[in-house]
Amino acid sequence: MTSETNPSEPSGPVAPGGPCDARDPADPFDPFDLAGRAAARAALLAGPGPGGRPRRRALARLADDWLAGLLTAAGAPPRVALVAVGGYGRGELSPRSDLDVLLLHDGPIPRELPERIWYPVWDSGARLDHAVRTVAQARSVAAADLKVQLGLLDARHLAGDRALTDALRAAVLTDWRASAPARLPELRELGRERAERHGELSFLLEPDLKEARGGLRDVVALDAIAATWLADAPREGLDAAAQRLADVRDALHLVTGRATERLSLQDQDQVAERLGVLDADTLLRQVYQAARTIAYAGDVTWRAVDRVLAARGGRSRRSRRPGIPFVGSGRGTGAAARGAVERRPLAEGVVEQDGEAVLARGARPAADPVLPLRAAAAAAQNGLTVSDATVRRLAAECRPLPVPWPDEAREQLVTLLGAGESAVPVWEALEAQGLVRRLLPDWERVRCRPQRNAVHRWTVDRHLVETAVRAAAMTRRVARPDLLLVAALLHDIGKGWPGDHSAAGEVIVRDLGARMGFGPEDTETLAVLVRHHLTLVDTATRRDPDDPATVEAITKAVTTLPELELLHALTEADALATGPAAWSGWRASLVDGLVARVADRLAGAGVPPVEAAPTAEQERLAVEAARTGQPALSLRARSEGAEPGAEPMGVELNLAVPDRPGLLGTAAGVLALHRLAVRSAGLRELDPVGAGPVLVLSWRVAAEYGELPEAARLRADLRRALDGSLDVARRLAERDAAAPRRRGIPTPPPLVAVAPAVASATATVLEVRAHDAPGLLHRIGRALDAAGVRVRTAHVSTLGAEAVDSFYLTDEAGRPLTAGRAGEVAAAVRAALG
Repeated sequence: MTSETNPSEPSGPVAPGGPCDARDPADPFDPFDLAGRAAARAALLAGPGPGGRPRRRALARLADDWLAGLLTAAGAPPRVALVAVGGYGRGELSPRSDLDVLLLHDGPIPRELPERIWYPVWDSGARLDHAVRTVAQARSVAAADLKVQLGLLDARHLAGDRALTDALRAAVLTDWRASAPARLPELRELGRERAERHGELSFLLEPDLKEARGGLRDVVALDAIAATWLADAPREGLDAAAQRLADVRDALHLVTGRATERLSLQDQDQVAERLGVLDADTLLRQVYQAARTIAYAGDVTWRAVDRVLAARGGRSRRSRRPGIPFVGSGRGTGAAARGAVERRPLAEGVVEQDGEAVLARGARPAADPVLPLRAAAAAAQNGLTVSDATVRRLAAECRPLPVPWPDEAREQLVTLLGAGESAVPVWEALEAQGLVRRLLPDWERVRCRPQRNAVHRWTVDRHLVETAVRAAAMTRRVARPDLLLVAALLHDIGKGWPGDHSAAGEVIVRDLGARMGFGPEDTETLAVLVRHHLTLVDTATRRDPDDPATVEAITKAVTTLPELELLHALTEADALATGPAAWSGWRASLVDGLVARVADRLAGAGVPPVEAAPTAEQERLAVEAARTGQPALSLRARSEGAEPGAEPMGVELNLAVPDRPGLLGTAAGVLALHRLAVRSAGLRELDPVGAGPVLVLSWRVAAEYGELPEAARLRADLRRALDGSLDVARRLAERDAAAPRRRGIPTPPPLVAVAPAVASATATVLEVRAHDAPGLLHRIGRALDAAGVRVRTAHVSTLGAEAVDSFYLTDEAGRPLTAGRAGEVAAAVRAALG
């Protein structure tokens, strides 16, 4: 048996002279007294003394004394050392851990010397990994085998020639640091392979405490990265997390009497009892929380490694795009530290740097409670994550959001959720620093909560996030994507309370909806969705679909077609996020059939929205425009929800213009030129003096980077665009061509559809649902203008990152479009949106 040890349980490298090196030479110890050693070990494991790390160190000291005595009794010649490596080298032993030992020599040794040491160990029944090597041989084997090298990084002197052990440690560390650029990618690949084989510790009902992602092996990897001096993990909470997993493993060894790493279901109650934990669910939550701390530390550390290695290679990971020069990260050493830092704006107070979202230099977290959500949304929408340092600063400096939340906070949350898969690492970063619990106090009850159901593959909290990810792909199916995404995030929030989780969730969501600033009607819709998120699938699979009472049961729960659309999408997203066994073609067909029957029953039940009467300001502007024949506009800054003295958050703009072609697209293009994002817009016709129609546009816009344009300049550009002296389309195209290309995220394709004729008796209603982007409304307006149709009224909403627009169209004579003409217009808009 000459195989080198594999690394095992971590506690950080133990330097020579540490707690396990100390042994009184005068203390009598017979290394061949196996019964006495077994009794001493049994007393350590069964005694009333402390468990945890103190006991693991005491077990290591007991093994140290034994092995040192065996080396002495074997008559070892000079220039021989006994060295602990791997997990044993870190100075802690779990009850059933292996003894990982290296017999190090420098010159000839007696052939029988190793056996004189190993045989007593084997006779005792202890598990032994061993090797006999010179320093040069150990270095050679480590160079060929990464696992061997990792074990040697934790080499600790036990007995014999200490200078030989010191020489090995110095050589191994030197080799590791010199070869780090080549070996770290190999180390990462080992971690990926383990994760594929063993899964994520944070979500497994029977987790492997060592090998799964977020387990003890990952802590060994983090210590190895730290030893390179290239990067280090965020240490806050990391040691406590590693010790918690090690404590659970100790209890598992004692309960099972085996050297197992898998926390099986049948052992969890006994392990919890041995650790003094309330129950198995509480035990799993503690294990999951520790694993998340370790996994997040690994993500942060590997990103830092990427930056340093990319800088040493002479180019940035993010600057491989054409036309983007490499600049240093500002965090590493050498060129990376000396180079100028490239920072690209993402949102107000947020920039991209080295592939992460970080705070802009002028950001003021203490005066901007929306900043955490804005940074998170900007990062997710651009396929980035938020840097660990930024999240920590936001957690430390930002005050809680006011209640109810300002509109921007709600919009940014929806934008974050609407990013789909890209939202997951961002959410994990927020959660790691407690920002999610600050936003949603009820989140703590579902955080890391296990679901003891073979159908579920996630903990409750991660299932909620995954449901929102699935819902993000369904936003084109509903008129209110914001309500779909928020309902997806909260639909199982009641699982943290006793009783029916749907009923409990309804109560919680009514409170959270008001807290987030949703109006009474929207809050009621959220409550209905949460209360009935299982109703469709339960009814479709358990009731006769042809029985009128089945449809009647659903119409008592949802009373309008928009609600039915939302519930249908939520049902599917929930099932898809649960696991493969929760959704199938058969179940989907049953639910689809039930929804079709209910939709037929609800058709025509909705009441068309009544357009609000024009405001006095709109009427005043319409009169002025009719009288002068020129555009008339007013601007009003909005500071709703902001701190006193803070910058205004947006602008309300009213524009009145005598009816002319292309007005909507032209005005939207001017706003895009000034980097104003349209949050909502309305267009209507007025005839204030009987001289012909005047079009009145009412906008709510927000500054893309927090700086509002001067009102006079905006007014001048609007007038120039309307009289043709400013080519808006060309200016936008030039700006887009000059902007650096940034990685985006996959989004559902735009949906452009003609609404049924019952939507309006006097116009054709064109519905557009698309991912919001600069100039989106401008492109739609230009396409409608080019199609030769009139936009009589328009209702534009941006809900998070999703645009939901309706345009009431007529021909030049003011009549609804024919079916064929309406199809041509829809195709033209679809083409304009790509």
